[in-house]
Amino acid sequence: MKNAIIKATVAVLFILIHNPVSCQHIEPLNWWVGMKNPSLQLMVHQEGIGETEPSIDYQGVRIKKVNKADSKNYLFIDLEIAANTKVGTFKISFKKDGKMIHNFQYSLLPRKQESPQFKGFNSADVIYLIVPDRFANGNYNNDVVAGMLENKIDRKFEGARHGGDIRGIINNLDYIAAMGYTAIWMTPILENNMKSYSYHGYSITNHYKVDPRYGTLDEYVELATKAKQKGIKLIYDEVLNHIGSNYWWMNDLPFKNWLNYPESYQPTNHRRTVNQDRYASEFDKGLMAKGWFDKTMPDMNGQNLFMENYLIQNSIWWTETLQLGGIRQDTYGYSDKNMLKKWSCRLMDEYPNFNIVGEEWSINPLITSYWQRGKKNVDNYDGCLPSIMDFPLQSALVEALNEKDATKGLTNLYEALANDFVYADPQKILVMGDNHDMDRIFTQLNEDIDLTKMALTYLLTTRGIPQIYYGTEILMENTGHHKNDGLIRSDFPGGWQEDLTNGFTGQGLSNDKKQMQSYLKQLLNWRKQNPVIATGKLLHFAPNNGTYVYFRYNSTKTVMIVMNKNTTATILEPSRFSEILKSKIIAKNIFTNEQLDLKKGIDIAPKSTLVFEIE
Repeated sequence: MKNAIIKATVAVLFILIHNPVSCQHIEPLNWWVGMKNPSLQLMVHQEGIGETEPSIDYQGVRIKKVNKADSKNYLFIDLEIAANTKVGTFKISFKKDGKMIHNFQYSLLPRKQESPQFKGFNSADVIYLIVPDRFANGNYNNDVVAGMLENKIDRKFEGARHGGDIRGIINNLDYIAAMGYTAIWMTPILENNMKSYSYHGYSITNHYKVDPRYGTLDEYVELATKAKQKGIKLIYDEVLNHIGSNYWWMNDLPFKNWLNYPESYQPTNHRRTVNQDRYASEFDKGLMAKGWFDKTMPDMNGQNLFMENYLIQNSIWWTETLQLGGIRQDTYGYSDKNMLKKWSCRLMDEYPNFNIVGEEWSINPLITSYWQRGKKNVDNYDGCLPSIMDFPLQSALVEALNEKDATKGLTNLYEALANDFVYADPQKILVMGDNHDMDRIFTQLNEDIDLTKMALTYLLTTRGIPQIYYGTEILMENTGHHKNDGLIRSDFPGGWQEDLTNGFTGQGLSNDKKQMQSYLKQLLNWRKQNPVIATGKLLHFAPNNGTYVYFRYNSTKTVMIVMNKNTTATILEPSRFSEILKSKIIAKNIFTNEQLDLKKGIDIAPKSTLVFEIE
């Protein structure tokens, strides 16, 4: 079966290569036989195409409806593809006044795996967040590409392109796997043909094209394939809310309402509470969802049903093409929420074991919890988003560790976790100490190594799905330049041939950086071997005398985590935890393998977090 799929795919690709496209754009670029939803809507863009009549003569494929747009240069063709349709390529003919004026060869590919086999990231995973332009330059030949508006490399300027690419990530998959990460989230690598600041990827100018300065679609598929072979899932960073102002369709929009405020820049009010606020005005609701995120980022109109379908199909196309392990959805809540519901439910219906995490940057859990699947909301909103980013816990963690009063700080963290009752499924929430849009965790904690270890240990042992930002393992920081995105996204040392320091090999790293890297590597790989952290229950005890103790446990294993924020050593009396310890008397330190007698108490070093396997 596998060989048959490969042969069929090769045959289709051969036809694609040797049959040049006569239309400027037809999207999606191809589709698959055997999708759960048999419907497909093609967007065709070509001068005058709206004045033609399309036809298809291919068994199993029929045109249900032809939809004209406001622009005569577009057609939206609704197809139905029968489940028993043969893999292959068929011709779409376009006639005007009985004359053939255009034709296009469209391909249906065999699926590599069925829908239930798409396994999304979950609490057993640890996600490594990478900004591709700043991670590693594996191909210097694509640093400058003719025709791109920003076409130079300047590593001395934090807002310029630095040359990192897909090949650089492929070359360092062994490092990522050895560290213990099981998923990669890369910021977007689709075409961002913008005049400046194109490196970050969030101003997309073509939803179906890899930015050539990062590499090719073949390399993207290669990355996904090789990562999977090493037990690493690939998470796709998507932007449903906005595009870049140089998108190819900007001079010829299909519909007058294809974009929100298409004539001029109207900023969003960023009032994310309007989605839940009983008293919010329609004016504020509309401006939140329809306003532009930035003056160079036009807002896509999710209330336009053709745009809605375009975005849904694009998500499915990338999921199938890359055999994804999940999607991270940017600026969740900024788009029309009914469109978000349809989008999330369509994907989760097609891929029932998939995962999607939404970015709702609010530190109020009442706001973030609104979006998670299964939440009972007062307005009866019920989308299908499985996961949400836990900005409330991130904020509480940093504030807790920076608080001078040890007990007060840890109590705030304890109470933040106690808010989990507002979530439909806390175990599926994504937890992090930082990301590409905020100061690095080492900087947030004032370059305190002990506190940074405490933060990372907490993130990797609490409930949820941990995400670690690239370079955290070697104490990368942006101290002195707070909120400077370019420095927050600094180059990973060793990713460029000319680098004298190499974070991948350890060459030139200080002892502190090496020790942190070793510490995190040991903790990550221990976590991989202990599913109790991923799926076990959590029990915590109110902080006392500057310490916070919590347990992860199941029917076969108990793990005890002790956080001591005091600047002095503390002896922990285990009797307070007898309800879970019961008759267990041995605690094994996972970092040193030292065994301690619980009856004698536990000596905890100052400003430290210890993890014990209880026997």
